[in-house]
Amino acid sequence: MSLLNLRRFRLSDKDLEFLVETAHPGVSDKPRLKQIISEDEEFRNRILADEKVLKRVADDDEIFVKISPLLFFEILLRKAANDLSHLSYTLEKTSTMRIPVFDAKEVADLLNNAPLLRYLADMLSSFTRVESYAISFRAKKGVWRKIRFSDLDIQTLISFSEAVENEYRLGFYKRIADICLFVLGIFPDYVEREYRYPFSGELRPQIRGKERISPEEFEQKGRKFYKLAAEHQSADALELTEVFWALHENFLKAKKPLNFIAERYLHYRRHHVFA
Repeated sequence: MSLLNLRRFRLSDKDLEFLVETAHPGVSDKPRLKQIISEDEEFRNRILADEKVLKRVADDDEIFVKISPLLFFEILLRKAANDLSHLSYTLEKTSTMRIPVFDAKEVADLLNNAPLLRYLADMLSSFTRVESYAISFRAKKGVWRKIRFSDLDIQTLISFSEAVENEYRLGFYKRIADICLFVLGIFPDYVEREYRYPFSGELRPQIRGKERISPEEFEQKGRKFYKLAAEHQSADALELTEVFWALHENFLKAKKPLNFIAERYLHYRRHHVFA
């Protein structure tokens, strides 16, 4: 479970090549344009908002062959921020209805925080692949057992976050909180469907060995673990303390641009994009 360092957030040469070829295909000095995109933040952001770039990203089912997931999600998040800034409300879903909430500009303003937007882009890109782990431990003298889990296994991650020494906990705190934000943002229908029957609204029976987690509990865990991440001594060195606090304090607002992306830009592609 790697940790994003915002100081090392750079576009790859493949990403730069894609942006230049898409936005300015006839340019004569490609290396110079790549350098400008890399060094000039304002110009870079204008390129990412270029309609030709947005169209190519939206239409290409093999886009991850051409650009990094990190760039893909930054483009979508910037598009969401722009679209939300022109709306008056967002929609909050319950199991039976959609409720308009007049906070679209507040959500857009949240994405105008560049470190937070880039954190979300990195977080979303991490879910395009799932890492699996196997850890051996001694159950008793002469008896060894192996635990297999993935970095989507929230309960096992919580158990490990409590068992490891404090210096190693930040990666677990971050991943647990990210899972909560990701599933509520990109797959909110899955969370609701797994917790209760869609038509009757009754709770599904508890399955042994699998914790039933409500949408409200996902929110509580997300806020809790972003707070723990913000308070961890290693967060400052990675320049992530303010981002973690912002996500703790604005968790529900932070999931809304992800809802927006899932519904407006990804549609049926969600299961293709995410592992």
